[in-house]
Amino acid sequence: MNLSNATSSAAVHLVDDEAPVRAALEFLFSTHGLQVQSYDGANPLLQRLANGPPLRGCVLLDVRMEPLSGLQVHDALVAQGADIPVIFLSGHGDIGMAVAALKKGAFDFVEKPFGDDALVERVRDAMALDTERQKNLHTGNARGNALAALTQRERDVLHRVAAGKLNKVIADELAVSMRTVEVYRARVYAKLQVRSAAELATLLARF
Repeated sequence: MNLSNATSSAAVHLVDDEAPVRAALEFLFSTHGLQVQSYDGANPLLQRLANGPPLRGCVLLDVRMEPLSGLQVHDALVAQGADIPVIFLSGHGDIGMAVAALKKGAFDFVEKPFGDDALVERVRDAMALDTERQKNLHTGNARGNALAALTQRERDVLHRVAAGKLNKVIADELAVSMRTVEVYRARVYAKLQVRSAAELATLLARF
């Protein structure tokens, strides 16, 4: 196992118990500018997951390994809440195995022999998905914190705006001027980084 760059940066986490296969795939991905962290079986990967920062990038799992198969490793990743795309590699796969893996959330199932370019493309797709997930998670957390920090009056305006009420109606209900409502409305939009009542309603539906 190569842990020289075991950080939270995106990498191809390659798990295969055959050294020649690992070496060939490490070379393939490195020539395409992808960082690779390789593991000679399930246990090193699971230890890395338990003791290190969250895995980022994607996991490339060989199906046929001992003592734990790739499918069992995937189950363990899911059980531990590892939110990272998983691609299975197998020279012995069948439709039933692929369907079972995909139903459990695997990103893809690639049978050997595979085209190098096709595999690299799928890995890049998986890593792009992971990046997008992390971006959305960060944005969601930031907005959640901003939502929790709103003042009571800002919340009063927020819920009425999200319900589609006009400024005049909100002003009447809160016994304030329309200008005051406009100020609070603008403040809520800025804090939550939304641009419309529709975006605001969508955001509230997530929390």
